[in-house]
Amino acid sequence: MIEKEFWKPGNMLYPIPAVMVSCGDIEDNPNIITIAWAGTICSSPAMVSISIRKERYSYDIIKDSKEFVINLVTKELVKQADYCGVKSGREVDKFKKMNLTPMKAKLVSAPLIGESPLNLECVVKDIIPLGTHDMFLAEVVSVAVDKRFMDESGRFHLNKSGLIVYSHGEYYGLGELLGKFGYSVKKK
Repeated sequence: MIEKEFWKPGNMLYPIPAVMVSCGDIEDNPNIITIAWAGTICSSPAMVSISIRKERYSYDIIKDSKEFVINLVTKELVKQADYCGVKSGREVDKFKKMNLTPMKAKLVSAPLIGESPLNLECVVKDIIPLGTHDMFLAEVVSVAVDKRFMDESGRFHLNKSGLIVYSHGEYYGLGELLGKFGYSVKKK
């Protein structure tokens, strides 16, 4: 017999991506905030969401500039991601402290993180107050990919970059391939 114990309502939707969100101007005010509350909300136009507490340093930077970059995190970047999530940009230059490379984006003022395998340049379309966090709904206006993960035919192999996920306070590397979209109904 299966038994369940019931808890008070809480955010237990795990695992989720942990991403480094860069914001500010590349020359004057670049910052990085690590966010585990990020997600896809629409495919056409390509849109994403991030949720940030109002007291976080990056909140006002993103609110005022209406731009940010979502930078995916790999196993090689997990320590930097953790650091950027626990330290405030009010006190430290996270790019310098973590030896991360701010790179000029194509369409937004916020910098890309050079070491990330994929960078999503985003323009804020709406900010929704939700309680402890406000949700920033944004359109993805450009995507930068690391050429190291491109093959000869021009195919991008993101899953070979060593992506990580966050689950209940811990970081995990992605494991074995279990199937591809639609495999359960594919004719053999």
